[in-house]
Amino acid sequence: MRKVPLFPRTVNRDIRRREIDRGRKRRIRLVTALAAAVVLVAALAYTSFSAASEARSPSQLLRSAVPGRSYDLTGVVVPGYRRAGDLLIFRVRDRRGTASLPVRYRGEVPDPFRAGREVIVSVRKQRGTFVGQRDSLVTKCPSKFKAEAPA
Repeated sequence: MRKVPLFPRTVNRDIRRREIDRGRKRRIRLVTALAAAVVLVAALAYTSFSAASEARSPSQLLRSAVPGRSYDLTGVVVPGYRRAGDLLIFRVRDRRGTASLPVRYRGEVPDPFRAGREVIVSVRKQRGTFVGQRDSLVTKCPSKFKAEAPA
């Protein structure tokens, strides 16, 4: 009588293949996870840098603003701003310099907004004046760590 093995050779080969396939599957999963992580980091970096826009000074906008296009305007509020209902009309000048431009703004006005404070507002040029986008006005508070000017 011939002895029949408990597991035929083909079954033993399949078991060995499964063991090899498990290691291969782990490597494939690792490579896939790493590739996905690299793609996500690249997408995050791209969106972060492409969304950032440089704030422009009034003198820069006076020279090169295109009507209808949105810009981030930064500068200092000139004394003499006024309210007309829910409309705030003010001028913004360069930090260092005299160039200024008019801004018409509707929306939330920060509490520290006043003449001499630095602001950032998103604006669009319309018929020679700059119209602020609603709720885009940000007031930069003066730093208490700035060195005082010598007397």
